[in-house]
Amino acid sequence: MREFDLLIIGAGSGNSVLGPEHDDWNVAIAEHGLFGGTCLNVGCIPSKMFVYAAEVAEIAADGGRYGVHTRMEGADWAAIRDRVFGRIDPIAQSGLEWRHGLDNVTVFENTARFVGPKQVDVGGETVTAQQIVIAAGARAAVPNIEGLEDCGYHTSDTIMRLDELPERLLVLGGGYIAAELGGVMGALGSDVTFVLRGDTFLRREDEDIRSRFTEAMSEKYKVVTDASVRSARREGEEPKKSEIVLDVDGPGDVSELRGDALLVATGRIPNSAGLNPSAGGVHTNDAGYVLVDEYCQTTAPGVWALGDIANPVQLKHVANHEARVVRHNLTHPADLKAVDHRFIPHAVFGHPQVASVGLTERECTEGGYSYVPKVHPYAACAYGWALEDTTSVVKVIADANTRRLLGAHIIGPQASTLIQQLIQGMAFDLTVDQMAAQQYYIHPALPEVVEQALLEL
Repeated sequence: MREFDLLIIGAGSGNSVLGPEHDDWNVAIAEHGLFGGTCLNVGCIPSKMFVYAAEVAEIAADGGRYGVHTRMEGADWAAIRDRVFGRIDPIAQSGLEWRHGLDNVTVFENTARFVGPKQVDVGGETVTAQQIVIAAGARAAVPNIEGLEDCGYHTSDTIMRLDELPERLLVLGGGYIAAELGGVMGALGSDVTFVLRGDTFLRREDEDIRSRFTEAMSEKYKVVTDASVRSARREGEEPKKSEIVLDVDGPGDVSELRGDALLVATGRIPNSAGLNPSAGGVHTNDAGYVLVDEYCQTTAPGVWALGDIANPVQLKHVANHEARVVRHNLTHPADLKAVDHRFIPHAVFGHPQVASVGLTERECTEGGYSYVPKVHPYAACAYGWALEDTTSVVKVIADANTRRLLGAHIIGPQASTLIQQLIQGMAFDLTVDQMAAQQYYIHPALPEVVEQALLEL
């Protein structure tokens, strides 16, 4: 049995655990898929490259509002796709080749599976290691719907590599993946229908934000809410002449929906089952997430876990933070660092864009906080005027007693950038008054809307 100093399972954020301090370690990496993981290959990076192309299309279609003679005349889907993956695919390949070329690193291009404490089967060979890092990520969740497996659906793993833009796209789900990728297809020319279990998109967002987002999406696309899909089937023999049919229990007279392609975007689940973690003494919860402490240690000594397989927020910036913590802890066992998950932000790169950090108003109420909320429109600041914006807002929620920011929620242009100054203020334990008054905000830049919202708390 070959023995290593360190075995890393997964080459997404797990790949960044290695640093110069490990140059004299005998390291193994097990990765059965593409190097770079979800974010590089099928997630954050390619999707945002598509999102930007869709944003250009949205701007072109809206030029007349500003007296500019532009219009959206269609998109060359294949050219957009090839631009995206023509840049991304070589990065994944070069990452694999680079690791193969290191004298102290052995790469197993196989699935890893625990067969005992600190014993892992990789492609039929059992190996062991003094330290093991589990960073195997998550995968698309597919609901148990009659006929779905046979009708030829897509997930976020495959939809971006289509050869042609679907004329009619059905999207099952109302979370950020559904909103982003369905919005991309719609902006580039597809006739999109969203099928939601609940009454709004983005159900975990603050009520003011998700209701505004749902209204904006409903103005552009067909949105079927409070619906459940009974079954799915494909009608027609030839692929280009066939269509997907969903039998739906929906509102009113909605009972059947038809499209040329189906995107299933109903969440993601951790890749723990295939790892057989219990054989290695690694415990998981009922949802399949690997249990870790504040240092990213699992229940098995010498075994660590990070990223989507251990953290249900499933965000790349969280996985990167955890990778830095694990990297330190591997080489400093007497001085362990804990993760800092106090203020985890997230963003939805749709049209409109959404960003959030901290508690929603509903969570503040349920938590018994005495709080002060303020919803402030972009239109109140000078750059909001320039944008002719009538729908975007910043919502801030402060503790009425301590004056600390409990939560911040933004919907509108540059939301994912505007939220950063509020994250920083929370991290440095500033009051909302300090955030508002003890720094300059450039006039007439868009961050003034954040300043104004804070001043009104």
